[in-house]
Amino acid sequence: MRANYTEVVVGGFRTACLSRAQLAELMVQDCLAARGANVAPKLIFSTNGNSIARAAIDEDFRRQHTSADLLHADGQPVVLASKLLTRTPIPERSATTDFFLDACVAAADHGLRFFLLGGTEATNSECVRALRCTYPGLEIVGRRHGYFSLADEEHVCAEINASGADVVWVGLGVPLEQAFCLRNKHRLRAGWLATSGGCFNFVTGAYARAPRWMQRVGFEWLHRVWQEPHRLAWRYAVTNPIALFMLMTRTYSIAPRSDPA
Repeated sequence: MRANYTEVVVGGFRTACLSRAQLAELMVQDCLAARGANVAPKLIFSTNGNSIARAAIDEDFRRQHTSADLLHADGQPVVLASKLLTRTPIPERSATTDFFLDACVAAADHGLRFFLLGGTEATNSECVRALRCTYPGLEIVGRRHGYFSLADEEHVCAEINASGADVVWVGLGVPLEQAFCLRNKHRLRAGWLATSGGCFNFVTGAYARAPRWMQRVGFEWLHRVWQEPHRLAWRYAVTNPIALFMLMTRTYSIAPRSDPA
């Protein structure tokens, strides 16, 4: 089965014009098609102002990010730029913290199996416990904290493959999670290998989301600065102007793309 969707370039990245529901449907299609096919997983990364700014000044990260099979709009500014500057705008934001929960519902409904990789041991285990309580039909077949060395990666991948996971959520933080996915894509057998940033911390309640109005207008980053000013104030002071420039000058429409399942 072929999955057809439009892409637009936003901030220099080809980004999928998919709603959260459509993205969840695509996950189900891809993962069911991959079962028993002995193929490498699709790389599913997200794009937002931080990744766009980082790519503008870090060629290695740009190469990693553009290696994704699909980029979805994690940041509201990405959606707003597509609405202003393209003919086929992205229908809505698919923030990873929101889409992760959509994916749990879809996985429970269709029997997909998850593996959670990343975070501390306490965060990872608590995230799994919370998900099993909230989504009793969700099959989480494996989990592992994110503190391991390059030498451990072969063992980690063997553990993931033995679990039979359809979706591997990689929450190692940017840019470590992108690098891990690229290094190990051909070691793994799953449908999706998806980056998830600090998503596990939101599930456990360790991190709090911004108010809905801030999310809608693209100011969630300001809420994060308010929560962690010492760590994030300088970062956003540097990256926001770069991201804005890239969004305004590197956003345009392109021809539709058709992906084989």
